[in-house]
Amino acid sequence: MIEILNPTLLARARETGALVADILDTLRSRCAAGTNLLDIDRWAKALIVEAGAVSCYVDYAPSFGRGPFGHYICTGVNDAVLHGRPYDYTLADGDLLTLDLAVSKDGVAADAAISFLVGDARDAESVALIETTERALAAGIAAARPGARVGDISHAIGTVLGEAGYAINTDFGGHGIGSTMHQDPHVPNAGRPGRGYTLRPGLLLALEPWVMADTAQLVTDADGWTLRSATGCRTAHSEHTIAITDDGAEILTLPRRAREL
Repeated sequence: MIEILNPTLLARARETGALVADILDTLRSRCAAGTNLLDIDRWAKALIVEAGAVSCYVDYAPSFGRGPFGHYICTGVNDAVLHGRPYDYTLADGDLLTLDLAVSKDGVAADAAISFLVGDARDAESVALIETTERALAAGIAAARPGARVGDISHAIGTVLGEAGYAINTDFGGHGIGSTMHQDPHVPNAGRPGRGYTLRPGLLLALEPWVMADTAQLVTDADGWTLRSATGCRTAHSEHTIAITDDGAEILTLPRRAREL
């Protein structure tokens, strides 16, 4: 299913997107060495409930998972890049943490992810991973405009990832979003320009470049959800929900503080 939002629903999408971004911003500010992943999940739940929103994850049970996800946020540490199920783990200085959050409010969903280093430690590999996914995301957004095709976005993202030397896994990527979290069209993180669905004003897309330092192969944890790099290498993941407009693309998942600058 592909949805095209009318102006009323697009206004709601802006509010949901800002909420997702603000929650991620708050959670990032609270994360430090000594923070437990289960605490992050509890904080996410409290912030979602306080805002009168609904988690897209708690009851989420797609064919590739094992039963309902059962948590309010995805938390991936170091080699965990997608669908990280929170568990009893205490963050250490230098951990590479990915937070991926999707919520629905007033009938419209938004989805975003951030990767960052915990504490003061910095290593070049982790910084490069994070910065590359952010640059790829910016390139994908720049390619999103009315009349362009999904393949144009995929090509832009894949060009940045490939030129940085990373192998690209296309099993999981971006997606349409609207009244539900995951919709068509699928937006792979590599592709051929001029191919695929033609973008129209009112279409919402969640674009999400992700990479692993030295492999394109994933393995699944015993929890049936968490996807890790097959080699144990570090990973990063960046995501925004955007709306196709008459002029290009509008990023919906920016924190309110960033919108005011």
